[in-house]
Amino acid sequence: ADLDPKVIEMYRGVKKVLSRYRSGKLPKAFKIIPALSNWEQVLYLTDPDSWSSAAMYQATRIFASNLKEKMAQRFYNLVLLPRVRDDIAEYKKLNYHLYQALRKSLFKPGAFFKGIILPLCESGTCTLREAIIVGSVLSKNSVPMLHACAAMLKIAEMPYTGANSIFLRLLLDKKYTLPYRVIDAIVHHFLRFEREQRELPVLWHQCLLSFCQRYKGDISSEQKEALLVLLRAQSHHSITPEIRWELQHATCRDVEVPEPMMAPQDDGGENLREFSSGEAPSEMVT
Repeated sequence: ADLDPKVIEMYRGVKKVLSRYRSGKLPKAFKIIPALSNWEQVLYLTDPDSWSSAAMYQATRIFASNLKEKMAQRFYNLVLLPRVRDDIAEYKKLNYHLYQALRKSLFKPGAFFKGIILPLCESGTCTLREAIIVGSVLSKNSVPMLHACAAMLKIAEMPYTGANSIFLRLLLDKKYTLPYRVIDAIVHHFLRFEREQRELPVLWHQCLLSFCQRYKGDISSEQKEALLVLLRAQSHHSITPEIRWELQHATCRDVEVPEPMMAPQDDGGENLREFSSGEAPSEMVT
């Protein structure tokens, strides 16, 4: 829809404020954007590419709190993520305000994964530097288990990249109690590489080690054997022996552990006398 020229003029004024913003109050006209039905159209009048880093943090704070999940996902994906990637590419690190914006975006965890983490993994162009910086937000903050499980399922199904290994390992290291469906998907993810001809990077082996350390008791006996076969095909001189040790000492989920036998108590034969007389021991009577 065509916007009123006065509205266009007002938001172009907001654009100038946001491009120079350092601290303090934001214009009220900007704060009401999440409540507008055409919020995206109005937002682009302010030219997000020209915002200062401090303005990007404040905008993320406002949008994370006031937008619905799907709308927040669009903001993260179309505005915040490109800015974060550009900043890392240019400076080899991430501006403090932009890092805080990423942390604030976790306020909507579903939007965070769908708008930032998964698009990064799917792009196939995510650098290891980007994965480490963005991934540190995951490792330093609490993430709901359901969202993390859904992300692990998605990443496990994607074509392999080193960045995907970093994100998967960070999520594994959070030590969630994972459903077997997720465990099975991750095992399948690793087993896909049994016939891989190229030498796999250290990141892949580290990710497999993390999985075995955390979840060796949640795999089946069949999966354990398949992973041991995988280790013969894909080996790393220092990491593979650790992985093999973890697997060989695993008690799999389909193996029943016998109950430990109770040691007989020395009661001077009291219980024996009660049983022989046909009466139950007094402590067994309710």
